[in-house]
Amino acid sequence: MIGDQQAAAFGQCCFDAGMAKSTYGTGCFMILNTGPEPVRSTHQLLTTVAYRLNGVVCYGLEGSIFIAGASVQWLRDALKVIDHASETESIAASNPDSHGVYVVPAFTGLGAPHWDADARGAIFGLTRDAGVADIVTATLQSVSYQSQDLLNAMASDGVAPTVVRVDGGMIENDWMAQNLADQLGIEVHRPVITETTALGAAYLAGLAIGVYPSMDALAERWQLARCFQRQLPAQDAAKRYDGWVDAVARVKSV
Repeated sequence: MIGDQQAAAFGQCCFDAGMAKSTYGTGCFMILNTGPEPVRSTHQLLTTVAYRLNGVVCYGLEGSIFIAGASVQWLRDALKVIDHASETESIAASNPDSHGVYVVPAFTGLGAPHWDADARGAIFGLTRDAGVADIVTATLQSVSYQSQDLLNAMASDGVAPTVVRVDGGMIENDWMAQNLADQLGIEVHRPVITETTALGAAYLAGLAIGVYPSMDALAERWQLARCFQRQLPAQDAAKRYDGWVDAVARVKSV
C-alpha cells in the first residue's frame, strides 16, 4: 500500500537532501527527505517514514499547517469578499503590501511548529484606511509566513532546505508563489504537473511493476515549469515576518 504521506515524499525530488517539497492545498505539508537515518526534531516537527523501497527505509522531517488554501475559501464563502479563489491573484498583484495588516488563520488552532489547538484566528493592524485588498493580501501572506515557520524549524534541526518544490492548487497563483520565494529567501520550483502527490503514487506503482526501471529514471521525468526567486529585499522580508511572529503570539492560548 502507498499512503499519501509516502506519495508526497516521493513527489519531491527526494534524491537531494537540500530540497523540500511543500503541498499547498486545504492545508500545507512540507516534508524534507533526511535519508536512511531519522532526524529527531527538537523544534516541534514530525519525524516520519518518508518511504520504503526494496526493504530500504528513508525518513523525512515534516511540518503540517492546518489552514492554507482553506483561508482563501474563508474569504470567498464566509467573508464573501471574492467570488472565485483566482481573484486573489489580481487583487494581491495590485496591492502587494498589506500595509501592516496580518491575518492569522488559526481557525482550527495552529499546527507545526506551534501545536496549539486552542488558538483562534484574528486580524491585526486594521486602520481606517485598511480595506478588502489588504485583508486578501494578508491572507495569502499568512501562508508564506507559516511556511517560514516550518523552514526555520527545519533549519534549527540542522537540515535547512535550499530549494522548495511546490505543488497543489494554491501555487497556480503566480503572486502567491513569488511571495513564497520572497519570504523564504530560497528558490521555489513549480513543476509542470502540480498534482505531484497523485503523480508520486502513480510513479511508485509503476516502479513496483517494472514500468520504470529505477528511482533515477523517475527523477528525470520531473519537469520545471517556473523558478521563483527572491525579489523582495531580505530586510523587508524579515521585518514582515517579525510582525507575523508578534501576531501569532497574540492568538496563542498559552
